[in-house]
Amino acid sequence: MIKIYTLLWLFTFTTIACAQNISIGKKDSVNRLDTVMVRAYLSNQPVLGVPASINVIGQNQLNVQPDNSFISVLNSVPGVRAEERSPGSYRLSIRGSLLRSPFGIRDVKIYYDDIPLTDAGGNTYLNAIDFNSIHNIEVLKGPDGSLFGANSGGVVLLSPVTNKIDSNYISAGLNGGSYGLLHENTALQEHAGIYTLNLNQAYESYGGYRQNSYMERNYLQAINRWTFNPKEEFRVLAFYSDLDYETPGGLTLAQYEADPQAARPPTATIPGAIEQKAGIYQKMLMGGAVNEYHFNDRLRNVTSVFGTYVDFANPFITDYENRYETTFGFRSYFEWIASKAVNYKSKVNLGVEWQQTNSDINNYGNVLGVRDTAQTLDKINTNQHFFFTRYVADIYKKLHVEAALSLNFYNYEFKNVYPNDENFYTDRSFTPQLMPRIALSYQFTNDFAWRASISRGYSTPTTAEIRPTDHQINTGLTPEDGWNYETGFRLRNSDETMFLDASVFYYHLKNAIVPRFNADETEYYINAGSTNQPGLEIYFTDWIIRQNSSSFIRGLQFNESLTLDKFTFSSDYHDAAGSYAGNQLTGVPEQVIITSFQIKFPQSLYLYVEYNYTARIPLNDNNTAFAPHYNLLQAKAGWRHQLGRKSHFEIYAGADNLLNEKYSLGDDLNAVGNRYYNAAPLRNFYAGFNVVF
Repeated sequence: MIKIYTLLWLFTFTTIACAQNISIGKKDSVNRLDTVMVRAYLSNQPVLGVPASINVIGQNQLNVQPDNSFISVLNSVPGVRAEERSPGSYRLSIRGSLLRSPFGIRDVKIYYDDIPLTDAGGNTYLNAIDFNSIHNIEVLKGPDGSLFGANSGGVVLLSPVTNKIDSNYISAGLNGGSYGLLHENTALQEHAGIYTLNLNQAYESYGGYRQNSYMERNYLQAINRWTFNPKEEFRVLAFYSDLDYETPGGLTLAQYEADPQAARPPTATIPGAIEQKAGIYQKMLMGGAVNEYHFNDRLRNVTSVFGTYVDFANPFITDYENRYETTFGFRSYFEWIASKAVNYKSKVNLGVEWQQTNSDINNYGNVLGVRDTAQTLDKINTNQHFFFTRYVADIYKKLHVEAALSLNFYNYEFKNVYPNDENFYTDRSFTPQLMPRIALSYQFTNDFAWRASISRGYSTPTTAEIRPTDHQINTGLTPEDGWNYETGFRLRNSDETMFLDASVFYYHLKNAIVPRFNADETEYYINAGSTNQPGLEIYFTDWIIRQNSSSFIRGLQFNESLTLDKFTFSSDYHDAAGSYAGNQLTGVPEQVIITSFQIKFPQSLYLYVEYNYTARIPLNDNNTAFAPHYNLLQAKAGWRHQLGRKSHFEIYAGADNLLNEKYSLGDDLNAVGNRYYNAAPLRNFYAGFNVVF
């Protein structure tokens, strides 16, 4: 690995030094890149001076990625780890461990436009959304509760609204590949005057690499947008997702080495995944409205109201769970431009977000995949709301200062319907918490900016942790919290074809919420202690050969994403079995390197190649078992042909895991019986086309 790092850094810094001197073709043929803008901090601003670690994944990057999953594109961001244990089964962490998330997504808050996709109970159904319906992604790394509330150890903003709001088009795409992959999508946009209608439809099915891993999703999305005048815009958003996927279950090392494609086999006392028809059946309906109104050139308001309904069924090895979840809420904030002076500009934000999630969580026996007699029926209502304020100042167009603060309220109430037949709710309220954030950046030149920030993270127990699979309401579980300290810089060249973003951070987390397992494999959660999380992240991109129209290589873009961390358990981290002080944090690789090239050729041909090195991963808190490091190589080639001024046809083909690595993407951490491994597909292929009129 030392040789790899040495070569990598020699190449990277040689590229930076030479970037200004490499030019192919005439000067006027060089395309200046569009300035990268972020909207995460309540208003659009250039990414260079933003005093936070944030990565923007634009439409061009989404287009070149294999277009069937969020996994590959999210993993291209340093500090992010996305996993898919089986098709449709997502897990996601940002600068943290998946230890807390044996399934699902926790301590990452996700927004769909200006609407929280994460519910009041801290759960997010990212797998409900079809990849092709999203046009832009912003990833905020590190705790940011000052604007986004509890359970925001990282924030992801998904934009389903296309930038082409003033055009009419019809598009369609289809691709298929190994292991029965089929994915089609269509879109329609109609624009007339102040009104824009955008419709998306998608269907995906995948047989899966392993036994009992079939996935199928139907997806419909609609966005209506009215731009009444420059002062007001109103949009209505909705989607419906019907997702089914089978869950093959974890394997022991011996089982994994003997037959990685096998589903979890039965034992003398517990049936297997195939026998129990283990899987997830998830229907989700989400709708909301967002209104932005400018009272004058200094004051504006953005308000969203929303609601979701989820029908969730999970036949599992040991039982059959049904969940019915209803969420409703609103988010509203004002922005006042306090000063417009040439050398001193300032803004003030003031807002509130409120959510309520009501859950019916019912467990039954599972007889060969068929729901049997009731075991436990519970109702849990979760309320989360917070008030937030933010002050921003730009001084002499050099110094950018931010101070933000939120006051967070969280409570839940519960009652057992069966077998106790309770007719009243028991309330559990947490002490209101302040979450501050102070940040600044200084722009030394037009192309170089340094930044630093301090922020507090605070994550309340999620509904799945309060009422885990052991069916016991855990009222003793307390929130986890900590402080994050960070500094970094951004550097670009004059035409913005090269960009470097580097940051170092230290996050000390207290009262970490982690799962523990009973002998029958049901889980419960405890506050185990503290973790120390220092890290280094670097993102670099450069058009080594600038985009041009005269040479054989019409453009060569190099991208590098580097994550180095040393996450460990603190001296107070322990459970009933003992202390784990000093051990590497479970589920976190210490190095991840992702290198990619995009090459453009004549006749609109292109080639995209990506290499992923991920270091070994500890599979248990004792650090007695590790998943070995792996090297992944994927490639995609395509041809895009213009059918007219605004119409085009694209055909492409690609391959994943070209090195035919045997690896597990989504390990079951601290698993009972050492069943850690969920094998990922070996070398596989796909091909498809897109057409836009």
